[in-house]
Amino acid sequence: MRAIVFEEWKQFPALKEVQKPEPGPGEVLLKVAGAGACHSDVSIFQDFTAEIPGNMKAGFTLGHENSGWVESVGEGVSGINIGDAYLVYGPVGCGRCKACSRGQDTYCENAATNPYAGIGLGRDGGMAEYVTVPARNLIPLGDADPVAAAPLADAALTPYHAIKGALPHLNAGGRFALVVGLGGLGQIAVQILKALTGATIIATDTKPEAMAKAEEAGAMTVPSGPEQVQKIREITGGRGVDAAFDFVGVTPTLATATASMAQGGKLVVVGIAGGVHEWSFFTTPYESVITNTYWGTIEELHEVVDMYRAGQITPEIETYSLEDGLEAYRKMVAGKLNARAVIVPHQN
Repeated sequence: MRAIVFEEWKQFPALKEVQKPEPGPGEVLLKVAGAGACHSDVSIFQDFTAEIPGNMKAGFTLGHENSGWVESVGEGVSGINIGDAYLVYGPVGCGRCKACSRGQDTYCENAATNPYAGIGLGRDGGMAEYVTVPARNLIPLGDADPVAAAPLADAALTPYHAIKGALPHLNAGGRFALVVGLGGLGQIAVQILKALTGATIIATDTKPEAMAKAEEAGAMTVPSGPEQVQKIREITGGRGVDAAFDFVGVTPTLATATASMAQGGKLVVVGIAGGVHEWSFFTTPYESVITNTYWGTIEELHEVVDMYRAGQITPEIETYSLEDGLEAYRKMVAGKLNARAVIVPHQN
């Protein structure tokens, strides 16, 4: 079968012929419906090394945002019907520690000794015609479109987890939420905030077209620039925002988010661009919190699918054939994608 393979650090992936996998005990073979292309993939082949992050070995098929139809099941798997559509929870922990028992494989206590971080992250992923996944990692889609659903596995789960953890800061009247960075995750974050909270949503980006999309979803927008923080604070009556979500993570966006926070506010840094922020007792709002987050739990992905099926969140996608998948990554590297790229290996 064909697959987009990450072969070596600091090298662009390749489209190759590889052996079709077979499901092992407790696993399911999926005929891939869609595989989302994520900036984390770019980090794998462009930025990471064997030492950082250290829990992946080069030589695997990319793709950690996956959906598909059950093709066959391995030994010990029951209750899963051939042909049914599923979304795939990407993280794979040890399955034995406290975190994994909570469905929080992303924070597996044995991550350092696990053979891989997840599907498409050290273990062969869904940028292929077929992929094997643990049966436990399947979330039923019913009659929902599996191609459009593929990005939910990360591009929706990640902001959902970040927002859910900040809900105590937003569950009262007159609250304000700030979304910094309106790429795929930021756009879905606006939709999630609109569905889950009554907060006034403020969104900011460098691209006018991205801010226009956020406005359509119910956000107020503020363009980047020297008066950015001042304008955000004006919207809040000078108090600042109660929760901020930075989906970029560079030093300037961290500075914008922290300067916009209210006393007792919370900033969740989701973007992994490596920015830094200098803390000071007298310039940081009292009892405000800066934290980071990574992906989400399998329980939360079930909730994300419920929101998707209810029409509360709709990822914007561009579809590509497997043959054009490398072009999708080139566009992503060049910043020329206008929506989440989804690779569709089986074209009708």
